[in-house]
Amino acid sequence: MTFWKNDKELFSIAKKELFVALVGDILDTMGLQNQFLPPNIKPLQHDFIVIGRAMTVVEADVSEKQSSESNDPILKKPFGIMFEALDDLKEDEVYICSGSSPTYALWGGLMSTRAIKLKSAGAVLHGWSRDTNEILNLNFPTFSFGGFAQDQGPRGKVLNYRVPIEIEGVNINPGDIIYGDRDGVLVVPKSVVNKAFTGAIEKARGEQMVKKALEDGMSTVDAFDKFGIM
Repeated sequence: MTFWKNDKELFSIAKKELFVALVGDILDTMGLQNQFLPPNIKPLQHDFIVIGRAMTVVEADVSEKQSSESNDPILKKPFGIMFEALDDLKEDEVYICSGSSPTYALWGGLMSTRAIKLKSAGAVLHGWSRDTNEILNLNFPTFSFGGFAQDQGPRGKVLNYRVPIEIEGVNINPGDIIYGDRDGVLVVPKSVVNKAFTGAIEKARGEQMVKKALEDGMSTVDAFDKFGIM
């Protein structure tokens, strides 16, 4: 059974009917039990939801001295190729960045403004973000360690994008689905998207029937025997 025709329909269903924990449970049953990013990556606003295809970005610590003495043209550029990566965002993609030490911000207000113009779904950072008030006013779904103003300019650069990355043991490939809410950020490999979300939708709709049965007075034992869901 197919519940959606394209990504846009899938993302709409996920926002209306699903939640991250439910999809994570389905991945567990599929043997994919290491798909959550570390729990200190949180939404800047508790009701932010992000879902979209991963646009992966590699950041690295690069000092001003390293930049000035390097023969690498990327290292000589301010912010490396961060501007190119940002400009390459497509509709419903998530800018997801890893690789640097957590000592400066990887995302900010002006980046959010550009991402919104490109119809990006959100940003997920293995590190800090800044310009928090501006991001909240823009209502752009941003997930990070929290707000920290120290700039990446003299401290880090983007070295590559649209390549496989890893965040604390979780592998992320371009085109994987990134799904986050206040309970965590989940990576759904692109190869299992159909199976994972079909299972999640079926379970979510089944849980609604269980909820109705419990509200009508059915015991939990009888409900589990009938529906196999609890």
